[in-house]
Amino acid sequence: MKTITIADNETFLRTKSKEVVFPDDDLERDIKVLEAYFKESDITLALASVQLGILKRIIYIKNSNLDLINRKNNDLETEDDKEYNEKRILINPVIISKEGLTDYWEACASCLDNIGHVKRPYKINLEYQDLEGVKHKDVYEGFEATVLSHEMDHLDGILHMDIADEVLNMTREERKEFRKTHGYNVISEVGDYEELLNNSKKYVKSKN
Repeated sequence: MKTITIADNETFLRTKSKEVVFPDDDLERDIKVLEAYFKESDITLALASVQLGILKRIIYIKNSNLDLINRKNNDLETEDDKEYNEKRILINPVIISKEGLTDYWEACASCLDNIGHVKRPYKINLEYQDLEGVKHKDVYEGFEATVLSHEMDHLDGILHMDIADEVLNMTREERKEFRKTHGYNVISEVGDYEELLNNSKKYVKSKN
């Protein structure tokens, strides 16, 4: 099973996903499609269901553990690491607030070898539903906030290349080597995200 890519159907990837309305008789089947993909894939951190042709507001998080990711990038991955799967499924997620600022060179299963330097919030407050339709509120911080923000954009038809400061073309192996010196970076853990983001853009512009 493969994800839809910008080479296959970029128009579909840029389509806004629809809310899941409970009860949804197809939801169990949709989740099985996502789970089947992750059983076959050893590289993806998370996925929005639109990437597998399901135009619903569903996110599956497999791995937001930065320590594990760094071990993999440095060829220190263990057998337990390879089997790691958070299996977090978020239905109809909505970001209530954003704080702080980080940056990371993001890649995407749907965007081929395009890697982009993207700024994201350090912390997000999120509302979502579980598989039974029950509502929850959670706080995501650090790298997991970056992973989740990336997938949230997919639900609105936004690709990481659209909001990146810079985009490079790298193979998987090249990315692995690149991230040894260009890792996840926390600019600020506190403060209004939009204000911090705007100020960072002004700084870059004035610096140039």
